Amino acid sequence: MELSQAYSLLLITVAAALLPGVARLLRLPAPVLEIIFGIILGKSLFNLELTGQWMPFLAQLGFLVLMLHAGMEIDFKALGRQRPAQLAFQLLVFVCTAGLALAACLALGLGAFMALVLSTTSLGLVLPILKETGLVKTPLAQSILVAATLADFLTLLLLTLYNSWLVNGVSWRLALPVPLFVGFGLLLWLGRLWSWWHPEAAQRLLLADDPQEQGVRFSLALLFLFVAISELAGLEPVLGAFMGGCVISFVMRQKEALESKLSGLGFGFLIPIFFIHVGMQFDLGSIAGADRLVSSLLLLLVALGVKLLPSLLYTLQGVGLRQAVQTGFLLSARLSLIVAAAAIGLEAGLLTAAQKDAIVMLALLTCFIGPTAFKLLQPSESPPPGKQPLPQTPRTRL
Repeated sequence: MELSQAYSLLLITVAAALLPGVARLLRLPAPVLEIIFGIILGKSLFNLELTGQWMPFLAQLGFLVLMLHAGMEIDFKALGRQRPAQLAFQLLVFVCTAGLALAACLALGLGAFMALVLSTTSLGLVLPILKETGLVKTPLAQSILVAATLADFLTLLLLTLYNSWLVNGVSWRLALPVPLFVGFGLLLWLGRLWSWWHPEAAQRLLLADDPQEQGVRFSLALLFLFVAISELAGLEPVLGAFMGGCVISFVMRQKEALESKLSGLGFGFLIPIFFIHVGMQFDLGSIAGADRLVSSLLLLLVALGVKLLPSLLYTLQGVGLRQAVQTGFLLSARLSLIVAAAAIGLEAGLLTAAQKDAIVMLALLTCFIGPTAFKLLQPSESPPPGKQPLPQTPRTRL
């Protein structure tokens, strides 16, 4: 059934406004309900066709803004306070996760790209759950946040480089990302130096009552600058958007007011449209049938296993077995980045439509399983923060 552009625009914008409130009442992550709403509208049920090109355009823009927010969630202060041995341990956990995912995917014939997809986590889900349970400032929670940060950054980087390698092969084009990364590092250093020597100018970008919204303008300009550079370097635009968010997070450590404004634009309108669009492209029929359901269940078990098994390494850091399993379940929650990876893989021809739909279903399931298991394993009365494990990890204020 085809819906006119005026009615389709009205339907989607009203849904984007109302669904977050409904999600709070149902105690669900808003993106989960937005994807489900898109599934109802799209190929799986009502099969609505929205006329015009506005939906794909706004969805792509929301995708880029989502990656900008993902970069802004990186806590460089927490990373900077990690000792080299601690960072090495977190890298070991990630390498074990990626190694297990690669072995499982090769055994199942799913390919290396799927292994990278399964290595993702969702910092955007991990942080709210830790805040909700009151554990966010404990040493173990800080260790979890660092692990989620590294997983987000490294998987997105590896996904982009892997795609570039498949497209260009072993040639001089593989060196094209080098100027991007050099420029990124240089911009981080210059931006931090500028904010140090010109604190008043930097503060103006963070004002909550700035009538000209210079901070928002600067952030969006930085977003499209890095997206354009990524395109010129032959990389995925989402990596550029992510790097733009990292620059904002690194240069402007007290960014709460600016982040709130960008959240109003992103999570208030553009990002819900992206998730609704993802749901509308989801075809429930592609994962129906006994064989496909078994494959989806097997994929879910692999997705949980590649997070739970490496999390047992935390016992080497003095963490109890129960808390190590808790950590694994929480890091197994995937949403924004895995959906983004599925979109990248489908566009690049690395995933079939059925595989992409299986990944979207996997994201929805892990959003329920990960946080729920984490809360169920949480003791009814937590010990005081000073008695939490990992005493060697310094506390940070988010």
